[in-house]
Amino acid sequence: MTRQTKEIVIKYIFFLFALVSVIVLGLIVFSLFREGLPIFDKVSVKEFLFGREWYPTFDPPSFGIFPLIVGSLIVTLLATLIAVPLGVLAAIYISEIAPQSIKEILKSVIELLAGLPSVVLGFFGMVVVAPWLQDTFDLPTGLNIVNASMILALMAIPTISSISEDALYAVPREFKEASYALGATKYETITRVIFPAAISGISTAIMLGMARAIGETMVVLMVAGGAAAIPESLFDSVRPMPASIAAEMGETPYRSSHYSALFATGIVLFCLTLTFNLVADYVSHKFRQVGSGTL
Repeated sequence: MTRQTKEIVIKYIFFLFALVSVIVLGLIVFSLFREGLPIFDKVSVKEFLFGREWYPTFDPPSFGIFPLIVGSLIVTLLATLIAVPLGVLAAIYISEIAPQSIKEILKSVIELLAGLPSVVLGFFGMVVVAPWLQDTFDLPTGLNIVNASMILALMAIPTISSISEDALYAVPREFKEASYALGATKYETITRVIFPAAISGISTAIMLGMARAIGETMVVLMVAGGAAAIPESLFDSVRPMPASIAAEMGETPYRSSHYSALFATGIVLFCLTLTFNLVADYVSHKFRQVGSGTL
């Protein structure tokens, strides 16, 4: 076999693997829509998305997932507000400031945090964070938005930190040397040269971190409280969409209206996650470094 033939064979092997991934994703999406769309024969899209009552087992049932959407968005937004400063600042410290010995320790700790199973973090939120919140703020329950957001932030920090760190490392060395040559301090170089040059990768990291948070199931199932109602404060219990799907799917009759409603909820969740990924891809391309600058 000639070298050219080997290259062609390897090329088609890689193409086959990529094609399998696309086909599997397509089948998942097809199954999701096939099982979820029948619910709209019984309830309109508007009532489903903006209805304020989720009582799928009542007679007659109510399939309004607006409280579930609000719960998912609030928990994700608060988790992002916690995770972004910690993740980005940790990435800046590791890549630009920390001594080599400390850098290796911090990288190992963050990687270990990324490897923790979500059920372990959920258990931590139930037995440690929940009682602390309940005692400190005199709450009826510690299973609420704040608890879920804190645990989700712990899960998003490794994603944000790792991708941001890669983006900071990718900044050309000439940028830093030119900044120092002009008399800039280390702080000025980081804030005015390195960070703006890496904004594409950092923005992508934030979006992917948010996508990780909004799609997480076990943590919100264990520590968000499970109340399918629109919250009035950050210390109220909520029931995000992944938690509702995980809690109810196992006891739902096959191909029932409740079954289809849960799949339709999965469609909404899929669309939200897809939106985050598309925004991350757009931001990455919009601010991609070209030559000596950033677009």
